Amino acid sequence: MRINAFSDVCLRIVMLLCAAPHGVTFTSRVVAAEVGTPYNHVSKALMRLRELGLVEAIRGRSGGVRISPLGRDVTVGALLRQLDTRTDLAACDSPDDPCPLLSGCGLRGSLRRAREAFYRELDSLVIASLPHGKPNGPILVELGSVR
Repeated sequence: MRINAFSDVCLRIVMLLCAAPHGVTFTSRVVAAEVGTPYNHVSKALMRLRELGLVEAIRGRSGGVRISPLGRDVTVGALLRQLDTRTDLAACDSPDDPCPLLSGCGLRGSLRRAREAFYRELDSLVIASLPHGKPNGPILVELGSVR
């Protein structure tokens, strides 16, 4: 299994915000710099995370984004399930070129079960428990040094 780039950015953002002291906010530009992702991608990811109730946006001069109580408790599996927009792992129902074996194929169901097993394995990982220490540079550098 593989997660898409958007889900990866969302995971990075939630981990960064979980690693921050309680109540600390970040501007979206700071978040982009910390997770090593272009600002436009981070803005879209923050919007989706806000829709899911995982981050809070604070307006005003000292505003920014911070993790919500729900965001502190979300698991990796639950977040990835919510972000996954694919109906099939393979292009079984492609409008341009549907698979000729679709009506008699048993692979489609097996792929769905495999995807769910992937998420189920990640359901035990609460995102807030993943970052260690205080990030002082791009979070990937910090996370990579804590092995």
